[in-house]
Amino acid sequence: MKVRIARRLRTVAALLCLSLAAALTATPAAAAPPKPLFASDQPIHITIQAPLSTLMRNRSFEGSVAGSLTEPSGLKLPATFALRGITRRTAETCDFAPLKVKFTGNPPPGSLFAGQNKLKLVTHCKSSAGFQQNVLLEYAAYRMYNLLTPFSMRARLASIDYVDETGRPIVSRVGFFLEDSADIAKRNDMREVVAGERIPVTWLRPDDAARYAVFQDLIANHDWSMRAGPAGDECCHNARLIGVPRPGQVIPVPYDFDFSGLVNAPYATAPDELGIGDVRQRVYRGYCIHGAQALAAARQMRDQRPAMLAVLAQTAGIEPRTVQNATAFLDRFFTDIVTDDKAARTLSRCLG
Repeated sequence: MKVRIARRLRTVAALLCLSLAAALTATPAAAAPPKPLFASDQPIHITIQAPLSTLMRNRSFEGSVAGSLTEPSGLKLPATFALRGITRRTAETCDFAPLKVKFTGNPPPGSLFAGQNKLKLVTHCKSSAGFQQNVLLEYAAYRMYNLLTPFSMRARLASIDYVDETGRPIVSRVGFFLEDSADIAKRNDMREVVAGERIPVTWLRPDDAARYAVFQDLIANHDWSMRAGPAGDECCHNARLIGVPRPGQVIPVPYDFDFSGLVNAPYATAPDELGIGDVRQRVYRGYCIHGAQALAAARQMRDQRPAMLAVLAQTAGIEPRTVQNATAFLDRFFTDIVTDDKAARTLSRCLG
């Protein structure tokens, strides 16, 4: 059965190769540049001042606390800070939870944060050096996906000094901001798609859905769904949707890679339904109907391998041993897709 599927995938891919390759690399003609915060990859140094210790002691608190964010120029911006996340929000998992940052006034023109209203901030979880490397690997995953498509969430690395409301230092650690999904849609001349708990697979734009799934397999991330949200929640789990809510026109944009095998966070676990005990074990979860597009996505990633691996070494603060281990982990996937025939066999274990 797997041989027949792989043969069909190779046949269809041969017919569609040129058109799909163009679709995978095309940038929308009307694409706008990102806002200032995400227009550069250079790390920034900021200070966040707020009663954060009180916030971290009350993980069930759904409100926000007032404080300020001081950007590299020295400009102090009034803002509120709230807890976010699921696993990383719990005190059992992280000493320091991820944050939602909301500016209480519009940052002025010329500010690095001009045009921003609310942002997700990925924090360090725990203060040990290993957790700093986890943050940097997750940041690198966003940067790698940016190389593949403009339909991706940009990230900005930051060295952050956290201080309490009196100005007393709490901790200084690395973190990164994530681009708001509305801004992703806007710079691609699209809009966000708001759906219920689940969308039909036929709504997904095949080339983008295939790229999404193949990339998640590359980094061995299983904590996502591009079609459904958690029970009782809106679509989708660790994905945002942009485009138009009709067949073949919805693009899934992935985020939250901390449960991936690439990051290999100490708290990460694989979903029970996959029957694996190690998050570094790859299980391809793309759809069989996107088989030809998945082969084209594998080809694109194969071509982009040098640039994608270079992202690791170019990430500020990442240790050589971390780069070495991550490169070896990713190269096992690249070996599995080194030719179209090998990629077809690897990706034939798809969802019907």
